[in-house]
Amino acid sequence: MASSVHVVCFVAVAWLLASRTPCEAQLTSDFYDGTCPRALSTIRTAVRVAIARERRMAASLIRLHFHDCFVQACLSTTFFIFTIFSLLRLGFQGCDASILLDDAPTIVSEKNALQNFRSARGFEVVDEVKSKVEAVCPGVVSCSDILAVAARDASEYVGGPTWRVKLGRRDSTTASKDRAEKDLPRFTDSLDQLISLFSDNGLSARDMVALSGAHTIGQAACVTFRDRIYNGTNIDAGFAKTRQRGCPSVGGNGNLAPFDLVTPNSFDENYYKNLLQRKGLIASDQVLFSGGSTDAIVTEYSRSRPSFLTDFAAAMVRMGDINPLTGTSGQIRRSCQLVN
Repeated sequence: MASSVHVVCFVAVAWLLASRTPCEAQLTSDFYDGTCPRALSTIRTAVRVAIARERRMAASLIRLHFHDCFVQACLSTTFFIFTIFSLLRLGFQGCDASILLDDAPTIVSEKNALQNFRSARGFEVVDEVKSKVEAVCPGVVSCSDILAVAARDASEYVGGPTWRVKLGRRDSTTASKDRAEKDLPRFTDSLDQLISLFSDNGLSARDMVALSGAHTIGQAACVTFRDRIYNGTNIDAGFAKTRQRGCPSVGGNGNLAPFDLVTPNSFDENYYKNLLQRKGLIASDQVLFSGGSTDAIVTEYSRSRPSFLTDFAAAMVRMGDINPLTGTSGQIRRSCQLVN
């Protein structure tokens, strides 16, 4: 029975993939020019206010967009019929604002996934932005587009690159905690695991290294780097000692430390310089420079800020193309937390 189910699921997926129009043809940077010309300026202003209020929010908004796009729909043997019809109606999950949905009778929120629980943040900022955009043009701008634009505006505000955001995504009516836990990178992932996860989303190893550079800003919780600073071997001893001061061997799981001690609030190439010195905060950062296939990319970015910023912007555009809902698929949610 299970094998026949998998065959049906495979055929359904193959048909969907073959029948999909390339997303690049559907997303356009001028999508709202006629329907909501003030959309981008409204988002930009609200994002800048939020980051001025709390600098860390820039990293949080970029991360929200990333954690939204990387969750893909799956055909499970238990729910294959429901999933197939959902895919036929809605398309695959990807950049669809599914991460913003709260728990509901038919939804298990991705906010509760291991990689998001008590670490993904900025939801209230997205709600504020959505409210302001709805006041300008109700029912027009999707939450998924707001996430994409907010990530770009956050990067620019803290000295990172800007890019032309392609728009026209619609919002999912589904979410999957299980898929989020399967698809999102973990701080313990090996280099091969990370490369595979990014490859599954059509992104190269170079894209992966560039996007990891978002850790030039932001903070991590003690629980994510405790094992590295107490038991790691590929780590600078002085760096480990410094980090131990705020992250005890027992307790203090939620204590925060900046990824970059030197320029924690500036979007620059120092993240890569840290890796060369074995000062990556979490294990999945340091594996990018550990004798593997990505060492040369890390070295290049550490020496050339323009190269890093250019590649980061290009990778963000490609990431924003991951399986968006367009046309009549999905919906434009009135509240980013709830299905209409």
